[in-house]
Amino acid sequence: MRPVGFSTGALAYGDFRRALKLLRPRRLPVLEVSALRDHELPPLLDALDTLDLSGYSYLSLHAPSAFTTLAEQNVSALLRRVLPRSWPIIMHPDALKDHSLWRGFGAALCIENMDKRKPIGRNVRELEAVFAAFPDASFCFDIGHARQVDPTMSEAAFILQRFGERLKQVHISEVNTRSQHEAISFTALQAFRSVAHLIPRDVPIILETIVSEQHRIDEQLRLAQAALTVPEAALL
Repeated sequence: MRPVGFSTGALAYGDFRRALKLLRPRRLPVLEVSALRDHELPPLLDALDTLDLSGYSYLSLHAPSAFTTLAEQNVSALLRRVLPRSWPIIMHPDALKDHSLWRGFGAALCIENMDKRKPIGRNVRELEAVFAAFPDASFCFDIGHARQVDPTMSEAAFILQRFGERLKQVHISEVNTRSQHEAISFTALQAFRSVAHLIPRDVPIILETIVSEQHRIDEQLRLAQAALTVPEAALL
């Protein structure tokens, strides 16, 4: 079984405490706490020491995807508070404009590949430029983004082959044509399976499927496991 968990932002829009309450009975091994909008970041960071996260063997933080109420300098300063925890900090590369602000983050800076609406970070060539700017950064592979950019999954395979040594975690969901995260469908599951053999079994898998009903949470956990089951032929 792969280590699978959820992003709090997928379960409860901007309400990490409610998401944690929904997840607590499931005793999942991995968790991503999310502040996708920059105004959510200060209250999340202020609350971290009050949250019971003791049951998780892997934790990460998804930083804001864009800076609208805070300047990039403020976001960088806030996220430095997370560095002593040794959590990967998931960042969208198009948000990193002043590279000097992110010096010292090292591998804690975890770059995510992007969907087709973004100007950078969508394929191997664009990610090469990002990692050239941040040579010590690690990698968050979003398999749904990769499928949206290239439904054949060829680019997904190229990305994993090129940046697999940097891989810290995987985001999984279906990403629609409007770049919105949705529940995993059978078609997406089949596509994801084609690159499952390129993802080490111990890499944490984070669901970003937008669900809140209890039965759908469990359904998506099962589908994530099924989607990343390595076909027997790939093991030969």
